[in-house]
Amino acid sequence: MERELTSLELKKLNANKALVTLLSKEPLNIERALRYIDYERKLKKLQTEIIKLQSWAIENNERIVIIFEGRDAAGKGGAIRRITERINPRHIRIVALPKPTEDEQTQWYFQRYIQQLPKAGEMVFFNRSWYNRAVVEPVNGFCTEEEYKVFMNQVNEFERMILESGIHLVKIYMSISKKEQFKRFEEIKNDPLKQWKMSPVDERAQELWDDYTEYKNAMFDKTHTENSPWKVIKANRKTEARVNAINHILKSIPYDKDIEI
Repeated sequence: MERELTSLELKKLNANKALVTLLSKEPLNIERALRYIDYERKLKKLQTEIIKLQSWAIENNERIVIIFEGRDAAGKGGAIRRITERINPRHIRIVALPKPTEDEQTQWYFQRYIQQLPKAGEMVFFNRSWYNRAVVEPVNGFCTEEEYKVFMNQVNEFERMILESGIHLVKIYMSISKKEQFKRFEEIKNDPLKQWKMSPVDERAQELWDDYTEYKNAMFDKTHTENSPWKVIKANRKTEARVNAINHILKSIPYDKDIEI
């Protein structure tokens, strides 16, 4: 039995974005459209706060690093895009490093990440970070067991130095289910505009699911510290995950909420 819409819900559905959302997918889903317009409103408010955070960082020469980790197709890139789409692009960087060059392979592992750390007044977002060596590399055989052990022995000290230098460090892990990852992979494979996203590593992610889980848990056990904790965000629903990620960032950094923008 179809329910009647309230006056508030009708008002929301009169918004153009809500109507587009309602009509763009089959079958028609009013509840989805209402959730989406609520999400857009929440997002706008949170993006205003992110602008305040950035203004505070610029005015006070603060340096901010925000790490996004998670399984393939967990929504890391989408969350970063929503966080950064309204702020001043001259004072942010989004870092998604390719595999190391031959020269970089001869360097101290953290060296190329140090080069990406922020200058005064800058926010840097890592779409995957030095934690590649904690999970992705050992699972896929991209590093030796000894290299993995050295990383795990050094990473907490490395982050302690980052924090003691005055850099704000926020670590977020986007968590999705195996079923949701499979669903997203299928959507990517069937979308000509997204097929480029699939890599050989992605292709093996479902097969290696349990191995990823084992190394992920070891990472949390070792690197979830009092001074540098992880925030695990359930990401099966992308819109909720993005809102929760922004909320966590805003709660983690003591910015001036009354700053003029």
